[in-house]
Amino acid sequence: MNYVKLGSTGLDISPLCLGCMTFGEPDAGTHPWTLNEADSRPIIRHAVEQGINFFDTANSYSAGTSETIVGKLLKEFTRREEIVIATKVFYPANMWEGSNKPNEKGLSRKAILANIDASLARLGTDYVDLYQIHRWDYHTPIEETMEALNDIVKAGKARYIGASSMYAWQFAKAQHAAQLNGWSRFVSMQNYLNLLYREEEREMIPLCRDQGVGLMPWSPMARGRLTRPKGEQTERTKTDISGQSFYKATEAEDGRVIDVVEQIAHERGLPMAQIALAWVLGKQGVSAPIVGASKPAQLTDAIAALEVELSDEEIKRLEAPYVPHAVTGFS
Repeated sequence: MNYVKLGSTGLDISPLCLGCMTFGEPDAGTHPWTLNEADSRPIIRHAVEQGINFFDTANSYSAGTSETIVGKLLKEFTRREEIVIATKVFYPANMWEGSNKPNEKGLSRKAILANIDASLARLGTDYVDLYQIHRWDYHTPIEETMEALNDIVKAGKARYIGASSMYAWQFAKAQHAAQLNGWSRFVSMQNYLNLLYREEEREMIPLCRDQGVGLMPWSPMARGRLTRPKGEQTERTKTDISGQSFYKATEAEDGRVIDVVEQIAHERGLPMAQIALAWVLGKQGVSAPIVGASKPAQLTDAIAALEVELSDEEIKRLEAPYVPHAVTGFS
């Protein structure tokens, strides 16, 4: 595994980040397709054995059980000093039951300081390497949020801070507030980018590239839609309410993109997943796409994509059918 830097930091990360939404107790939260500890073990072990050192979870994944499983298994397979653990704050740990309870959601000082301690306890670690705001909080001044995040860094509970899906003007506002006050700035942006959704290319990606902010695209394979011929479904696609909402309105247009991915994969003799992921990996500014895996073989495919280089002609073919999409992924 050849390691890269996260944006303009000195932090060494694998060029793929293992997304840990897949890991969690199936009866916790709203994702019945998640894997319990026993079923998660071979995937996390395989990731470590293949040199992946970057793991991304969130306090809200499977009501916090994702953090618990990830923290426990990483202790089994590697040393803390060798790995990079990222988690997030905004939603309550039990996001559906706690979404209307005061102070359990959002980015107030109270919520941030409470949630970092809860995440560290579940992960079984004294610090996280990257603490990210999961979404923008329209009800809390950004100065309050950035100062609280800075205090977490100064307290040694997080090494760096990052952000996730939001508008470019919001990200710029947060960075400006931090710069004005001498607070820690976001070093990464976890944004929504794949061949079926490319709206981030208009504003956010150019902003991050200009500022040296590392990109960690989530859902690079469009929740599996780019890994199989159009129309084929898995248990996850049948029950993934968020995924259905992202793609329902553009199903016909997206199908034409999927067809091209399938064609190029056939020509190359490669799985569709490798073609779709290679396109994301080739985007300037990308430090490490976040890939999910429910089987070790899926992770093997993702790692193999690191060696796939698409030609200019293939990239043009992949991008040609795209049509503008409504902005999504921010809620």
